[in-house]
Amino acid sequence: MTTSADYLADARLVADAILYEGYLLYPYRSSAGKNQSRFQFGVLMPAGYRAVDDCEPSASQTECLLECPVDAEVTVAVRFLHLQRRAAEEADGAGGFRPVASLQVAGSVVTTWDEAAERERQLTVPVAALLAGGVDTRFEVPGGETAELLTGDGGQLLGRLVRRQAPLAGLIRLAAEPLPGPYGGLRLRLVIENHTEPDGPLRDRADGLRLALIATHALIHVPGGRFLSLTDPPEWAAPQAAACVNTACWPVLAGPEGCQELVLSSPVILYDHPQIAPESAGDLFDATEIDEILTLRTMALTDEEKREARATDPRSAALLDRVDHLPPEMLERLHGAIRYLGPTATAAGPAGTPVPAGGLAPAEVGAELAAPLTPWWDPGADASVSPETDYVLIAGARVARGSAVLMRPGTRRADAQDLFLAGRTATVQAVFTDVDGNVHLAVTPDGDPAADLQQAHGRFLYFAPDEIEPIQLSANEAEPIHPPAGEAEPNHPPAGEAEPIHPSAPARGGIQ
Repeated sequence: MTTSADYLADARLVADAILYEGYLLYPYRSSAGKNQSRFQFGVLMPAGYRAVDDCEPSASQTECLLECPVDAEVTVAVRFLHLQRRAAEEADGAGGFRPVASLQVAGSVVTTWDEAAERERQLTVPVAALLAGGVDTRFEVPGGETAELLTGDGGQLLGRLVRRQAPLAGLIRLAAEPLPGPYGGLRLRLVIENHTEPDGPLRDRADGLRLALIATHALIHVPGGRFLSLTDPPEWAAPQAAACVNTACWPVLAGPEGCQELVLSSPVILYDHPQIAPESAGDLFDATEIDEILTLRTMALTDEEKREARATDPRSAALLDRVDHLPPEMLERLHGAIRYLGPTATAAGPAGTPVPAGGLAPAEVGAELAAPLTPWWDPGADASVSPETDYVLIAGARVARGSAVLMRPGTRRADAQDLFLAGRTATVQAVFTDVDGNVHLAVTPDGDPAADLQQAHGRFLYFAPDEIEPIQLSANEAEPIHPPAGEAEPNHPPAGEAEPIHPSAPARGGIQ
């Protein structure tokens, strides 16, 4: 049985990915230009930073809809990163140290760099207290300084790494109010404010980040409660969902599908019940990342570039080690994984009707569309489709693979080069039907010296049936398939028009 602890563990996986979204950007080296402007998501600056730039807020607000018992409790976990300035200092030989950009230590390099430490503040409040006016909870994060001595292979002192953090202060406001109307429910409001007082003038963003709550997000948990989706609310709650005010965050249902007692308020827009892709081998940190591309590009870094990247941050070093030892089968899993965001069809249709291999057609399920069991882009989606044997009737002639035709590009085409194809002969290679029911004939022009190469690569010219004029039936074509007993042969359309596609077997045809 799935428990609240399981739900929280599932949601924290996504929350951890958000915490480090954009933390370290490819090519993961401190010298890379884009790594000079990091930390783009969920940054709550101190209020004094507005004098430098008023584009980044000092507070976030989350509003969401909740149904719960009167004796329920709300637990909020506010999570963020705390900037940690790491400075490399070289021993000066006289008992002191001087700052440097990097330092060679035992065959490796250490650099000056901004790291970050994870912070979390939790509070649990009865719903009754939130309805009675809410609660304000202040928190503080102490600053500090630590030094790590660096020695050579012979034990000689080479330098040190000094890590400094400024103290932070903040406020968590939590309140609730009943929803108007007969349906009940609550509007829950969470406000996170940065109350850090600068210890000196703020001149630029780097000064502000030292005092900021970075990648700020929250997990809101109400055991026994039921949060309503703001992305897809029930009809009665749609006006109340639209009235929710969310600033610098977006709340979504968290945990696995079916979990409604948990919300993730994220600084990036997500869909309900976000999950970590099972193909992912680990964090790549780069915002808007595509795992396969970043992995391949990281593999292509030179040894010197990898050496610098490893010196930038421990997480960068771990990433490179993981990529360098990624098994081929893990890399293959990153390629071409596609999922439906909505529910898929079950193994049986309405009233237990078996579902065809390609899924239920809209007409078979009334007004409701059913997602196919096999994706539409999969060649195996519809076993009845056979582009190499299907045919279409054009002006009474059966046109299929091997048919000789004249190309007559229509006036709706915009490519001027189509003029050179008009009136030329071609050979039909396949007959396709797209998901909208339109027929397309794949042809290769006769006499084209590149035709064999194009055909080997599956590259053809495509024409609609009214852009093709049959010349004659190909000698190797089979006789037309007759309809089942009791059905009449379809009437042929007038010249120049095409009848619907005929599959090679009595079944529905089309590209899926």
